Amino acid sequence: MRILFMCTANSCRSILSEAMFNHLAPPGFEAVSAGSFPKGQVLPRSLSTLQQAGIAIDGLHSKGNDAFEGNPPDIVITVCDKAAGEACPVYFGPALKAHWGLEDPSEVAGDEASVNAAFRATLTHIGQRCQAFLDLPFENLSRDELKTALDRIGAL
Repeated sequence: MRILFMCTANSCRSILSEAMFNHLAPPGFEAVSAGSFPKGQVLPRSLSTLQQAGIAIDGLHSKGNDAFEGNPPDIVITVCDKAAGEACPVYFGPALKAHWGLEDPSEVAGDEASVNAAFRATLTHIGQRCQAFLDLPFENLSRDELKTALDRIGAL
């Protein structure tokens, strides 16, 4: 099963989600990420947060969703924060779609400790959602039931 995590810049939340999902996922599951307006580079703090958590950063880079045209995802999960007034990217295609809004830790103002804490908290939240996703009984869920479960996880 291939999961695409999407956000606007593909430099923080979608990158953290891709890396955490792949860190937790068993064989047969793969996460990728993309942005509707990719920044072209991953935020250094995103990479350092992953490294400090013992999560591999190899191959992580900022890209647009056109990178997956030849190998489309099964599920697309947007991670932008609608409450913050961000425009979430739209993915066209048959993939099941869900929204797991996350506040952008790169927007946190304050000292280094506060910003680092925001990135760690976001990564922890992503980890909880990814584990809840991976714990689903996929073989027993219809497409509609899977959509409902994904929406429920997005509310965690």
